[in-house]
Amino acid sequence: MSARPTPDSADTATAEATSELSALPRFKRLRRWNAVMAVLHFVQGAAMVAIAEPVQWPLTYTRYELNPATESIAPTSALWTEITLPLLVAGFLLISALAHALVATVLYDRYVKDLDRGMNPYRWYEYSVSASLMIVVIGMLAGIWDVGTLVALFGLVAVMNLTGLAMERHNQTTERTDWTTYLIGTLAGIVPWVVIGIALAGSIVASDGQVPDFVIAIYVSIFVFFNLFALVMILQYRETWRWEDYLFGERSYIVLSLVAKSLLAWQVYFGTVNSPI
Repeated sequence: MSARPTPDSADTATAEATSELSALPRFKRLRRWNAVMAVLHFVQGAAMVAIAEPVQWPLTYTRYELNPATESIAPTSALWTEITLPLLVAGFLLISALAHALVATVLYDRYVKDLDRGMNPYRWYEYSVSASLMIVVIGMLAGIWDVGTLVALFGLVAVMNLTGLAMERHNQTTERTDWTTYLIGTLAGIVPWVVIGIALAGSIVASDGQVPDFVIAIYVSIFVFFNLFALVMILQYRETWRWEDYLFGERSYIVLSLVAKSLLAWQVYFGTVNSPI
């Protein structure tokens, strides 16, 4: 009768299996990809800190105020604090740089183990912060300066990305793909774009069409990229063409993330340099 494996022997076997996976060429190539992406994001983030104009943008809050003339109380906006917009831009670039650096180094073995199971929690953790900062930047450019509204936009995009994590975890245990969390994430993710679209339309009307073109370009281009992320998940779970390989989907996410963040960062930089906004 064979002896039952001890916890230590099971842990050793798991560690050896993970080590073997980590040594596979396809995972080692992905490790290099992440290292390169860490550098590219870091260089751009550092550039934003170094060269961007330190223009202060207001953050406001809404409070009730007495109007002595009418003897009535009405809501009004008041200055809460000011923030340097380029630092927010640098923030989402540097957060991405840190995430890529971690999965290429100290978190690499865990990263590989998760990828082999068809999931990547670190991606969704990073996106829940970096993509949420991106939506805050876009909201401010559209004319949303109320801190409460910006926090809500941040939270909704964070929820959208964390439902991506829930989607991957939940479908580890299902025979057929369950799209419930995907649909919840889609609902959470579309609301910020509707809110920003309303604010942008209002700004266009109020300024008689004088809203800078780069703000509209940012809204359209980043909206398209956000939807491409959602499309990649559909292609993965439908096992369409090369997306039946989870690692191809991982590379798709990596490329989309770099391009979307770079596009937003440099549109903000060149737009604010050449525009009175």
